[in-house]
Amino acid sequence: MSKVTIIGAGSVGATLAYAMSLKGTASEIVLVDINEKKAEGEALDIRQGLPYSPQNKIHSGSYEDAAGSDIVVITSGVPRKAGMSRLDLAQVNVNVIKSIAPQITKYAPDAVYVIVSNPVDVLTYVFQKVSGIPESRVIGTGTLLDTARLRTKLSENYNISMKNVHAYVFGEHGDTSFVPWSVSNISGISVKEYSKHVVNKTNMRETEFTFEEIEEHVKKSGGWIIERKGATFYAIAACVTQICACVFSGVDTALTVSTMQHGEYEGVDDVCLSTLTLINRTGVCGKVMLPLTDEEQALLKASASKLREVIDSVTI
Repeated sequence: MSKVTIIGAGSVGATLAYAMSLKGTASEIVLVDINEKKAEGEALDIRQGLPYSPQNKIHSGSYEDAAGSDIVVITSGVPRKAGMSRLDLAQVNVNVIKSIAPQITKYAPDAVYVIVSNPVDVLTYVFQKVSGIPESRVIGTGTLLDTARLRTKLSENYNISMKNVHAYVFGEHGDTSFVPWSVSNISGISVKEYSKHVVNKTNMRETEFTFEEIEEHVKKSGGWIIERKGATFYAIAACVTQICACVFSGVDTALTVSTMQHGEYEGVDDVCLSTLTLINRTGVCGKVMLPLTDEEQALLKASASKLREVIDSVTI
C-alpha cells in the first residue's frame, strides 16, 4: 500500500493527481483543498476514468484524511502571474505554508513532504523550520523542472533521445539558476564536444546555439508559457510524479531537488536550493558532489546568497 496526500486541488494539484493515477504511482491519493467542492469534483472526474488506468483509490478529504500518508505534496499558494518573479510571491506564500504546516503534520508526522509552491526554495526552507519535520523528509521540487526543460531543449537541438542527455540545472528555481556545463554530457561525451564525435548520422540536426541562449530558454520558458496559457502545470506534475515514484521505489535515485544545505559546497549553508541529491524511501539519503569548476561554485554561492536575502526579508 502507498498513500499520497495532495494539498491544493488547483491546476497543479489536480494535474498531479491525474498523472499519478494514470501511472499507478500510489494505491491511494487524497486531494485536500480549502474549496472542498473543487477537490470533490476533481477527484470524481479522475476516479471515473480508473477503469482504463491502473487501479487505485482517489478521493477528496480533509487534513485528517492524510493520516497514514507516505508522501504529502503541498501545491497550495498564490500562483505566479505574467511579469511576476517567483520571489515576488515570497511573503504571501510563506504565510500560506505557515498556516498549512501545523494542520497537516498533526495527522501525517511520518510522511515525506514535497513542496511545490513558489518560491519553492524559500518555502522548502520555511516548511522545514516551522514544521519540525526532519530535513531529510522535506524536499522541494527545486530545479527538477528546469533540468527537464534543459534536457528537452538539448534533445531537440541534437535530435537525440532525452534519455541520452545528462545535464542539470543547479541553484535557485529562478533567475540565479545555472547549468554546470563542465559535467553535462550526451551519451558520456561532453556537450561541448558531442558533435565532433558523431559520424555517419543521417539525420543529424544540430541547431546553432550558445550555452547562454540555452540557459536563457530554461529560465524564461515558464514565463513564456504563462503568457500564453495562464499557468504551467503539466511538466511540473510530471516532475512531482517522478519524485514520488523515486521515493516509493526504494532505490537511491539522483535528482536535482531543493534540500537544506550544510556547506557541502563552500559558502552554501543554511539555505535550500538544488544540487544533485539522492532520494529513496526515507526521503533525502545523500548528495552527489559533482566536481564543479571554480566559476560554477561561485555561481552556486551567488544563488545561495540571493535566496538568503529573500529568507532574511520575510517573516517566518
